[in-house]
Amino acid sequence: MASGPQVTANLLAAEKLIADAVAAGAEFVVLPENFAFMGLRDQDQLDIKEHPGEGRLQSFLSDQARKHGIWLCGGTIPMVSPDPNKVYAASLIFNAAGEEVVRYDKIHLFDVQLLASGESYTESLTIQSGEAPVVFDSPFGRIGMAICYDVRFPELFRDLMEQGAEIILLPAAFTDLTGRAHWEVLIRARAIENLAYVIAAAQGGYHVNGRSTYGHSMIVDPWGGVVAELDSNTPGVVVGEVKNEYLATTRRTFPVLDHRRISSG
Repeated sequence: MASGPQVTANLLAAEKLIADAVAAGAEFVVLPENFAFMGLRDQDQLDIKEHPGEGRLQSFLSDQARKHGIWLCGGTIPMVSPDPNKVYAASLIFNAAGEEVVRYDKIHLFDVQLLASGESYTESLTIQSGEAPVVFDSPFGRIGMAICYDVRFPELFRDLMEQGAEIILLPAAFTDLTGRAHWEVLIRARAIENLAYVIAAAQGGYHVNGRSTYGHSMIVDPWGGVVAELDSNTPGVVVGEVKNEYLATTRRTFPVLDHRRISSG
């Protein structure tokens, strides 16, 4: 997606892409970070923040999951935090009945300066950091959750794996500059070192706020192979199969995870 400041337009775009994915056989759909809103200023997301269990964005996600009979990861949406000047970047999972199953709040916040492009980002000014990794059970396997900048912190992914994660979701909005340099490398590395599937749904294109994101949504298997990828930053969907037996066989015959000698505990 290439989301902008108009929530209605973003939801219409998401609705179409969800339908496209379902038509292509998807049973679990992952939306990008900030799928419903990318404002002109970071502070604008405070105007649409929602309380748990109520709000337009949560209703949309629940309705879409129930309508199509799919599991749905709602990228991220802004949720209230204890600080009135900040929101949580929350990723919500809904099951095929439209029920919220679990929520993950983004832990690592993008506070960086990109000298090559002159871009500067300070997510911590408007986003409250989450505190806990999240792993949950689903009909597709045991799933861990991460968001965008989290991908640069392998210790988080190792924690997810130690909790039994077999599939890791990564809604993202990588900048065009960092995406060209690091997107595929990081996603494939996290998949390889944890022998897990990584499903990375990305913002891609030019945004009204002047930001340009890299796109290239992809699904990577436990061997680091790219199962499916959007080959550009244009809107669209990628669909691939998670093969549980392949994952189990890979972990059994190439037991890297059993060979660790340094504990994270």
